[in-house]
Amino acid sequence: MPPALRHDVNAAKSRSRRRERPGRGRRIRLRGAIPVLVVVLAGSLVLAPAALANFISPKSGGSPNANQIHSLYNIILYMAAIVAVLVEGALLYSVFRFRAKKSPVAAQIHGNTRLEIGWTVAAALILVVLTVVTFIKLPSIVNPPNSDAGGLVLSASVNEPTPPNGKKLDVCIQGRQFIWRYVYGNGCNHDPFTPRLPYSYTTMVVPVHTTVVLTIQSTDVIHSWWVPSLGGKVDAVPGYTTYTWFKALHTGKFRGQCAQLCGTNHAAMIAFVKVVTPEQYQSWLARQKALISAQNSQVGTLRAVLTAQNQLGN
Repeated sequence: MPPALRHDVNAAKSRSRRRERPGRGRRIRLRGAIPVLVVVLAGSLVLAPAALANFISPKSGGSPNANQIHSLYNIILYMAAIVAVLVEGALLYSVFRFRAKKSPVAAQIHGNTRLEIGWTVAAALILVVLTVVTFIKLPSIVNPPNSDAGGLVLSASVNEPTPPNGKKLDVCIQGRQFIWRYVYGNGCNHDPFTPRLPYSYTTMVVPVHTTVVLTIQSTDVIHSWWVPSLGGKVDAVPGYTTYTWFKALHTGKFRGQCAQLCGTNHAAMIAFVKVVTPEQYQSWLARQKALISAQNSQVGTLRAVLTAQNQLGN
């Protein structure tokens, strides 16, 4: 066969093969798009913390325990995201690589010992890493630190939980439908009325850089005290006493919410923590004590008058 004719025949065969495989170009483009997709997914994971700060993860920045909770959550989130990308990537690869059009007869695979051992060991290693990281982070979440030098000067206390030097500010939280009441001072969870301890409703006032230990109780149903920027939520259970702590890192006002459905007006059970300087806190506390004392005196005078007029009954 003359060379020119042989060339024409080969060219015709090549064109015929290309016509018989119209999807070859699409497969090539698809394989080229996979690395791009991987890069985009990796970039979204890297940029997610900046773009969605405190949106898909717990709030932080208000207290050391809140920061540690935020950090632990993000570690678990990133590991879960990596596993999800790998699993979904393998699934998508298998869907396209072994689709019926390319492999009309299904391959009968009865097991791959190395593969099964590999993913079992990998899953076990992930659980071990998460366990170790959790136990490393847990003490800084549960155990309160000492107050900073710029915080309120405190006396020692023996109630739990306690900072290493035993000095903390005690605040008792009493939840009831549908409001929070805050009582200040040692022994506030036993009989706050006899010593006439100062208290406030809805808004807790505390000094900055000071370890605040919270004693949480409920007088009716289950509530849950939660100010996200200051730490995790803690249930208030009737008949029981629970504890938590925070140390505000800067002044400002933090908003919280009852995190346990407690009745028809649950949404209105809002909590605020107002963080001020130690001087402002002491001034507010002295003024609060004076106001409560004055109101108690008025109530005592009114009771005496009503008793003398026999209007209170026996």
